[in-house]
Amino acid sequence: MKKTWLAIRSAILWFLSILHFFIVAPTLVFLGIFLDARKHDWLQRTFCRRIAFLSGARVEVVRSTGFDPQRTCFFMSNHVNLFDPFILYCAIPQFVRGWELESHFKIPAYGWLMKRFGNVPVPNVRRSSDLKRMWRLTQDAVDGGTSLIIFPEAKRTRDGHVDQFQDGGFRVAQQLGIPIVPVSLVGSFQHHRTGRWMLWPAKITVHLHDTIETNGLVKEDVPALRERVRAIIAAPVEEALGGIW
Repeated sequence: MKKTWLAIRSAILWFLSILHFFIVAPTLVFLGIFLDARKHDWLQRTFCRRIAFLSGARVEVVRSTGFDPQRTCFFMSNHVNLFDPFILYCAIPQFVRGWELESHFKIPAYGWLMKRFGNVPVPNVRRSSDLKRMWRLTQDAVDGGTSLIIFPEAKRTRDGHVDQFQDGGFRVAQQLGIPIVPVSLVGSFQHHRTGRWMLWPAKITVHLHDTIETNGLVKEDVPALRERVRAIIAAPVEEALGGIW
């Protein structure tokens, strides 16, 4: 009986979440055409909080004492499910956009919305010209005071554990001197698992860890930086998964 109720609950929450997204998101994009996005950023954050609420998740934010909310940064996070960007957007206390695979911009409706939203396209095929364009757009965003969310696993976890990280974001951070904030999403796997449709009642805790400086690093330092950030992100995630089967 409980499982039947949870299935009905999940179906209702999916319906409400999708309906809410495709009614409100175009309105926000329309406002962005005529207004500075920073002036209605509070509306976008409200939208993301409602996405989390309608999916049945409770969101808690824990800030480390070494986290600097004033610094324009790369926020690097583990990636669990499609709700992650919305959870992060309402948890990060500054103007933020994200790296997103360029192929996502071709998805009907969603791709147009993300393009207008201002996400930076990451090429699926790593040609030199495409990479240079990504670097330029990243530099422009950071110079304009926009922080960026990056998922260094470049895929969603299937078992809840933090996978190996790719070098790309760390190379850009090192080359451009952009500080990094490791972010741990704890509870997302308990809320929704990629490849399944059920939405479970859960609390998602967003850990904003200490800001890590990259100025003065050379390319030989990138592997150590990558593993340092991964270890920080993975620690609370793996601890929470101790009882998950």
